[in-house]
Amino acid sequence: MIPAAPSADSRRLPAGLEPGLPLTALAPMQDVTDLPFMRVSAHYGAPDFFFTEFFRVHGQSRPEKHILRSITENRTGRPVFAQLIGEHIPDMVRTARELLQYPVAGIDLNLGCPAPKIYKKNVGGGLLRDPAKIDALLGALRAAVPGRFTVKMRVGFDSPANFEAILRLIDQHGVDLLSVHGRTVKEMYRSDVHYDLIAAAVRHVRCPVLANGNVTSAAKAAAVLRETGAAGVMIGRHAIRNPWIFRQIREQLGGRPVSVITLAEVREYVSRLYHETRQPAVPETAHVAKMKKYLNFVGQGVDSAGAFLHDMRRAMTEAQLFAVCDTHLLADPAKPFAAEPYPGIIARPNCETPVESCSLDTVTA
Repeated sequence: MIPAAPSADSRRLPAGLEPGLPLTALAPMQDVTDLPFMRVSAHYGAPDFFFTEFFRVHGQSRPEKHILRSITENRTGRPVFAQLIGEHIPDMVRTARELLQYPVAGIDLNLGCPAPKIYKKNVGGGLLRDPAKIDALLGALRAAVPGRFTVKMRVGFDSPANFEAILRLIDQHGVDLLSVHGRTVKEMYRSDVHYDLIAAAVRHVRCPVLANGNVTSAAKAAAVLRETGAAGVMIGRHAIRNPWIFRQIREQLGGRPVSVITLAEVREYVSRLYHETRQPAVPETAHVAKMKKYLNFVGQGVDSAGAFLHDMRRAMTEAQLFAVCDTHLLADPAKPFAAEPYPGIIARPNCETPVESCSLDTVTA
């Protein structure tokens, strides 16, 4: 028996927070977009859509409980899409069907993770070398997902040679939303973003496209939307730096004054983030180390000399970390937090070279 075609209603994208405005989404980032970070993001102005960290799919896999919490315990009021990474079709279908038993907004396929440990297994961005495998995977998942089926991809593995062919497959298999990071896998985060290729995706596919890659501010989001014609933007690293960014984008696009954030507000954000993400079983020093990874991004907007980053990276305890925050964020609490990262202030000093995991060190958005 041929299964009934999914209804148009089940595949229509959820409404945004402000109907009529382009969409915003928090990108799926390993070790970042968990339930605590989603709560923090929502506190300062939620995106229209959340995407989970990827569920790793293989023969013995079951959906990771800590990622499931970002779906089952999510009280932000925003839709949450569940992302999968893998290549074995029966296991991908099995996992998609299992996740559909939870209150997900849809199933998202990862075709973009640039970490060598991932792409060497021919998953994530590694699949961009194999359009035939993508064809089979899209077909199987589309058949298994009666509601929204979405894809996040880069423009190619080491070149955009397969980009148009993969876009044709996106259309052929009726994908409902496509997020495009405008760099190849090999370019990681080093190159300029190829917004012209995102614009090409907008022209080639029937579904809405989210533009992803170096969307640094509300003004930059507006510029990217003008250049690409995309239906919205997906933001990763710069939502760690500035959790107000989604609210500011709605203000910018709605013709309202864009909120100016002060260093005192950033100090409150650091405290909230520290306490929301703290796990009782994790030693203080380990949690401080994790906080430094977030603060590597936050520090891009604190001062042009990088003094905050210099001092923060040397803190070892909670008391030392917050002493640094007080020194740099409360000495002039009304000073504006920079809307754009200060030029030359590097957020990830060890992450412009190949690394071995899609972790907070290699934030995948």
